[in-house]
Amino acid sequence: MALRQEAGDATAPVQRRPDPRVAVQIHEALGDAATVINVGAGAGSYEPPQTVLAVEPSSVMISQRPAGSARALKASGEWIPLADDSADAVMALLTVHHWTDLEAGIGELLRIARRRVVIFTWDQTTYRRFWLLDEYLPEAAVFDDTRAVAVDRLAALLGGARIETVPIPHDCTDGFGAAFWRRPEAYLDPQVRAGISMLAQTGEEVLSPGLARLSDDLSSGRWHERHSDLLDRETLDVGYRLVIADL
Repeated sequence: MALRQEAGDATAPVQRRPDPRVAVQIHEALGDAATVINVGAGAGSYEPPQTVLAVEPSSVMISQRPAGSARALKASGEWIPLADDSADAVMALLTVHHWTDLEAGIGELLRIARRRVVIFTWDQTTYRRFWLLDEYLPEAAVFDDTRAVAVDRLAALLGGARIETVPIPHDCTDGFGAAFWRRPEAYLDPQVRAGISMLAQTGEEVLSPGLARLSDDLSSGRWHERHSDLLDRETLDVGYRLVIADL
């Protein structure tokens, strides 16, 4: 739904901005940690003030980090050249689905964290029911099937964890996959699609027929009739989850 997360995707247009309501939930999940390491940090989306280090494999993403951000270490999540227990908490936001060795990466998070690990990810079973994928772009759902990591698997690898739903506001400012659940016309904008890795990597040629159907349904009013239940909702569970492990 990495940093090379979608929240910091190198292809993301300027309108990609961390949503403050999502940020509050992520920061609350970190608890009273005085020091935080952000693994798969991208350009630094959702980093709290107590972040002491960002771990990111992409030089391009590191170059996009704002002035004053925490120091960045160029390294992958699967092998982090840091000592054990390097920070109170470690977070990994929308990144684990990019890792080539999930077990190694989770092992590294557990090794460098003293007290807590927080992972922001999505539940593919719930996400697949999102109207955009279910009705218009099933090909993108198939692409996500190949990279999604089951939340229960993450919890098991962490040795047990609690799972929190992250409801997405209807006016979410961070344009990840389902951010526009109440603004369907946004998905017809190529710039918006370019900032959503699921769509960008599926490819415009594959998406074109479904997007044409969406455009027709918006013009005719069929989308609004079919999804009238969404129009007054402030938030929606589209599958985004926090997986929180206390060590």
